[in-house]
Amino acid sequence: MLILLFKLIACIPLPMLHFWGNILGYVMYYAVPRERNKIAENLQIAQLPHDKKSVLHVCQETIKGGLELPVAFFRQPEEISALFHEVYGWEHIQAALSQNQGLLLLTPHLGSYDLAGRYLSERLPFPLTAMYKPPQIKAFNEIMQLGRVRGKGKTAPTNLQGVKQIIKALRAGEATIVLPDHVPDPAEGDGVWAHFFGKPALTMTLASKLAQINHVRTLFFVGERLTNGRGFALHIAPLSGSLNGNKQHDAQIINNNIEQWIRRFPEQYLFAYNRFKNPTAFPPTVE
Repeated sequence: MLILLFKLIACIPLPMLHFWGNILGYVMYYAVPRERNKIAENLQIAQLPHDKKSVLHVCQETIKGGLELPVAFFRQPEEISALFHEVYGWEHIQAALSQNQGLLLLTPHLGSYDLAGRYLSERLPFPLTAMYKPPQIKAFNEIMQLGRVRGKGKTAPTNLQGVKQIIKALRAGEATIVLPDHVPDPAEGDGVWAHFFGKPALTMTLASKLAQINHVRTLFFVGERLTNGRGFALHIAPLSGSLNGNKQHDAQIINNNIEQWIRRFPEQYLFAYNRFKNPTAFPPTVE
């Protein structure tokens, strides 16, 4: 039944989906005060507007992102590609292709990253492996796998086996997607404390480690959601700053890049995401 529901939603025209996203955003704002307050708090930490209008806008964009998942999972590749009307920075992808480099593609929880990833997968001449954290709901995990593992798309779980899969793909000159603002599991040792909008946040070290693999080009990308259901714009740019192998320094470079992208499209960041959670018993320390 859940698969059928996703397929039915995927058939709804994008302008109508975004219209309902705006309506349901009001419901989220007024009916889920916990999420509303978290969004407002995180906007304030980021020194971004956090008034009622701004928080409501984030709620609406958050709902739109959820409604876009069925589109990413079940629409045909050519239909998804047709939704992207503007592409900026494709020359960075082309430069990597011309030099036979692997592609490490980083995108935060910003805009429509699933649709943008599908668009990239269809345009690249080799497989694209996306790292993801399997959801706790088994049925939803099955839908995600069904929707993402098709065409040239592959997935890798956020565990040691998945990391090995990602490294293998990069060394083979293929492409991978990693969400660098995902809060790591401290039990697995893949995390250091680094500032995120001035506040300590447990930050993954995996992204910067992968970026330093030989013959790999690291690029950030964001699928910007255009207004009034007009589709999307894909933005691609190189990593800003230099990595030096120091875990905390490199994690800070990654966070700085994420902040820059969020400031460009603040309403489309998943500010309901608990980026500052402290899953350890020890207080955060940042040098």
